[in-house]
Amino acid sequence: MKSFSREYLERLVIPQRLIVIIRQIGEYKGKQELFSRQAPEMIENLRQIAIILSTESSNRLEGITADHQRIRDLVENKTSPANRPESEIAGYRDVLNTIHASHEHMPFQDGVVRQLHRDLMKYSGKEGGRWKSAPNEISEFLLNGTKKVRFIPVEPAFTAEYMRLLHERYGELEKEQEFDPLILIALYLLDFLCIHPFLDGNGRMARLLGVLLLYRYGYEVGRYISLERIIEQTHESYYDTLYRSSQGWHQGSHDVLPWMEYFLSTVLAAYREFENRLGKLSSGRGSKTNIVLNAIEGFIGDFTLADLEKACPAVGKDWIRTLLQRLKGQGKLEVLSKGRYSRWRKIQ
Repeated sequence: MKSFSREYLERLVIPQRLIVIIRQIGEYKGKQELFSRQAPEMIENLRQIAIILSTESSNRLEGITADHQRIRDLVENKTSPANRPESEIAGYRDVLNTIHASHEHMPFQDGVVRQLHRDLMKYSGKEGGRWKSAPNEISEFLLNGTKKVRFIPVEPAFTAEYMRLLHERYGELEKEQEFDPLILIALYLLDFLCIHPFLDGNGRMARLLGVLLLYRYGYEVGRYISLERIIEQTHESYYDTLYRSSQGWHQGSHDVLPWMEYFLSTVLAAYREFENRLGKLSSGRGSKTNIVLNAIEGFIGDFTLADLEKACPAVGKDWIRTLLQRLKGQGKLEVLSKGRYSRWRKIQ
């Protein structure tokens, strides 16, 4: 909301390096349809892996963890949550699936944000779909055990009004078309996190809303490459840039550029990975090899032959087994058990 004030935007100067990143992202965006036509099997494989990695990484950033196989089963609706962490994971799965499937029919309003939060929390027993009713300062504990307050969000009494104004100003600027949509998304996500409108789940909601807003403007890389995994891999920069850009936010004197550069660089990194996975795709046997290699790369921890066969439905079982033996011979994989459910491990 503070980032969308007229006064703040009049002072905002976008440096050339960020304009270059925005242009590069636009160029990658133009390749999405081409990739979809050229490699539909690979695209479907990427989609299946991305939703598992996104669910796992975004929750792990908040300290919510579970066994990788349990996460796979939850994402694929093979099982029900057995404890609190799995309940949180199942909620994220549902919201991410909703965004993937229905983003075109979702008006970007504060009411929709509350509905998505309700779905995020529906298995956990926590309050969902309502603005916070108590203060929720953002703090950390230092190595010596002392508590450090990193940021004090908007007070509960003003949260509803701030969220209403945030969406109102976002809608106005979207219609005016004076700013690139990628800039608007970065500004929105920073303001959302500074308002911190819910008692719990704000970080996960921000990452989900980021995917939703990218979809809104045709940037569909989040369907195939996990943005959440990239954020987890760069979590120190993620938290550092949020901290730097939030200082002075209440007074409208903050510097959004560190966060904006991080966000744009994350989207660009996802598109580069997308091209790397698909751009060098060859035909015939090479395509099948890349599909299997991509699936193996997406596994976190051990995996079974059955897991790999399911992740690569377009590839024959004999070809998968042959490739596994080849990778074993190259010292890239080791077999832990044999048979239909043989278990394999990547050698780092």
